[in-house]
Amino acid sequence: MELIKKRCANPLSVKSLVTLTLTLVFAYMAVTGQISQDFMTIYAVIIAFYFGTQSQKVQDAVDGEKNIADGAGN
Repeated sequence: MELIKKRCANPLSVKSLVTLTLTLVFAYMAVTGQISQDFMTIYAVIIAFYFGTQSQKVQDAVDGEKNIADGAGN
């Protein structure tokens, strides 16, 4: 039950809200043909940071589980 609560609250974090808002703005600007090079650069950096930190969290969790499993066998 705790996992469900955490997953429901996660999209409400500031980082997630900023990323979703920027993605909506990017989509709107793409449809209307108003995307500037500066906006594309900023958007790419923010998206890369967001998914990079998400990937790192997953990797840290996997590494932590692996270390626990390795330690339990000793």
